[in-house]
Amino acid sequence: MLKHWKKASKYAVLSAFMFVSFKLFAADVVEEKNIGMELARDLASEAVYACREDGYSVSAVVVDRHGNRRALLRDDYASRFTMQIAEEKANATVMSGLKSGQFRELRGDIRPELNHVDGVLILIGAVPIVSNGIRIGALGVSGAPGGEKDEVCAAKALEKLADRLEEF
Repeated sequence: MLKHWKKASKYAVLSAFMFVSFKLFAADVVEEKNIGMELARDLASEAVYACREDGYSVSAVVVDRHGNRRALLRDDYASRFTMQIAEEKANATVMSGLKSGQFRELRGDIRPELNHVDGVLILIGAVPIVSNGIRIGALGVSGAPGGEKDEVCAAKALEKLADRLEEF
């Protein structure tokens, strides 16, 4: 009987500790800033239009701060693969907090391994979306001849809608 009591008391203490730990580190309600649908849609559109003006047919994908797709736009002549590539570039940016090209340059030591992570591609062409110092998402572009050109289109979209990013 004593043996069972020791075992039961051990689990009771462990359970109490876990309950207290969760209460110390978890919140019942979490507030956060995240990108809304309208801004995501407009950023994707502006990125596609910026590339179109330069003669490139691309896809643009906006993901929120957690890597969930919020908007996707494929220009008329862009390959279907550009949608996946743009999203995976954006996911790399959400993960790192940096432009995907900066992340590629700074973390060459782990880039080969990260390119095997499902949904992440370490290529140039995505930028973080920041509002009042808070990263609320990322914009990835794919389809121009070179990631540097994709990134320029994404940057133009952010610049064009910069006033809306400061409204939060």
